[in-house]
Amino acid sequence: MGEIKVGTASWTDRTLLDSGWYPPEATSAEQRLAYYATQFPLVEVDSTYYAPPNEQTTRLWAQRTPPGFTFNIKAFSLLTGHPTKVAALPKDLRPDTAKPNIYPKDVPAQTYEDVWARFLDALEPLAEADKLGLLLFQFPPWFTIRRSNKQTLLEVAARCKPHRVAVEFRHASWFTGDNERETLDFLRAHDLAYVVVDMPQGHRSSIPPVVAATSDVAAIRFHGHSDRWTSRDIHEKFGYLYSTRELQSWAPKVRSLAEKTASTHVLMNNCYSDYAQRNAAELAAMLTS
Repeated sequence: MGEIKVGTASWTDRTLLDSGWYPPEATSAEQRLAYYATQFPLVEVDSTYYAPPNEQTTRLWAQRTPPGFTFNIKAFSLLTGHPTKVAALPKDLRPDTAKPNIYPKDVPAQTYEDVWARFLDALEPLAEADKLGLLLFQFPPWFTIRRSNKQTLLEVAARCKPHRVAVEFRHASWFTGDNERETLDFLRAHDLAYVVVDMPQGHRSSIPPVVAATSDVAAIRFHGHSDRWTSRDIHEKFGYLYSTRELQSWAPKVRSLAEKTASTHVLMNNCYSDYAQRNAAELAAMLTS
């Protein structure tokens, strides 16, 4: 069986800081990350979706965590085709536009290339410290199964080499009927890690919890089952505490992935208060018992 790493998709959320999960003496960013790393071997950085990271910050992350700790990095929104705030781009790369949000088509080709280069360059301190895990590319609900979008996946993987890319879909067309086999076979053929998701069903962005491995690294992200999934309030959207029974139903599925891979990354993304940390600790205990 391969290694299983369990962690959460945040360690700095304000509601987490207010929950009392951190000890009173952990008052600085450095102390909180150091404490988190004593509890879990893996974390997903979601802040990099909203703004590109910088090299100084990632170097500090590497320095403040022990050997063997892993950072999964969520790709910047512009690189996955999501609407991106102009203010999120580095000042010297911001287009002269009145639009509050932009897409790749709204920036010059060289600007887009520069954003890619800076995003990847900023991750080098983590890579050099052997602490860079998966680069998570979560595509938008309008990213459907089609030839051009498959080509996009290949282009993303080529840009990111030698770093590992994990792909999360948000449109059910990738798994409708025979498309499920086609999708998984495509990812396997190109050594792209498929992200298994547990999320509310019945929404435009819902995809089924298909459990499969398509590379030597497997990934699972738990988004919860909030009945406010469409809320603009991120804490209403992800504020869901998994029950012990729900986690118990997932434990054998996680183990089945670990039997097929060298490493399995399990991330709790139900980031409200200390819900993700509590659920991650409980699931990790189940997997080691």
